Amino acid sequence: MNAPDTQEKRRRFRARIARKPILSAPGCYDAFSARLIEYTGFEAAYMTGAGVSAGLAAAPDIGLLTMTEMVEQARRITDAVGLPLIADADTGYGGSLNVYRTVRQFEDAGVCAIHIEDQDLPKRCGHLEGKRIVPAEIMVERLRAALDARRDPNFLIIARTDARAVLGFEAALERAQRYGEAGADVLFVEAPEGVEELGAIGRRLSGWPLFINRGGAEKTPHLSVDDLETLGFSIVIFPGDTQKAAGQAMLEVLRVLKQTGNTEALQSKMMGFHERFELLGLSGYRSREAGWAAGGKKE
Repeated sequence: MNAPDTQEKRRRFRARIARKPILSAPGCYDAFSARLIEYTGFEAAYMTGAGVSAGLAAAPDIGLLTMTEMVEQARRITDAVGLPLIADADTGYGGSLNVYRTVRQFEDAGVCAIHIEDQDLPKRCGHLEGKRIVPAEIMVERLRAALDARRDPNFLIIARTDARAVLGFEAALERAQRYGEAGADVLFVEAPEGVEELGAIGRRLSGWPLFINRGGAEKTPHLSVDDLETLGFSIVIFPGDTQKAAGQAMLEVLRVLKQTGNTEALQSKMMGFHERFELLGLSGYRSREAGWAAGGKKE
């Protein structure tokens, strides 16, 4: 069930995306990366399906993870941070009954919003080639199930269409509008190409909050958050940047260690020993432990 503080977080999150400035949500793939996003002052985090697939299974984003794995990772993240979390829920993991259960599970995990897409199974990353999509009627059925499943009206259902790469840009706009008319709270046209397409999304779908993915394989222009706000978007995600940066840094450390037998030359590039533990809340844990040992009560 939804705790009162989670319900209030969702209420504030819905109100936040209804006003400017645009909300920027960096991608996280585990509790530690989410803690870093919170530590640096962002207002929300985005749990990336590609990042979780890489982190949990060292597998590409081609529909290999299950709903249970994604929900459990979301739960770990919401347990670790107070930020609103937007989660990738892929296709909803099956038919409309699966979508219904998916929404209930993510809602119980403390997530504030999920996006569901109109891809066919097996799905794949929105910026990979070879995607297949279901008929629009099937996606509308998914949305009906999702909207019926939620118990907290402030739990946001984001409708994503992957039609741009399969049927063309105009079809993607038509589908997104149809999904909005079916009741989706936020619309997400995946992998638009060029500034003109971004502008057209903002003009044609201005009746809904708009969500944009600033990551991917160079399909979508690398505009700033301010530029995207000007074009009409309400939420922008940077899904893979944190994990890609972490991966590059880890490779550098490992290569130097392999070549030299030491990592001393890279210490200035690393988080400090004490800094890492303090970021993880060590002082707070010790304070509570000392209070219990002394017979005190939690404040």
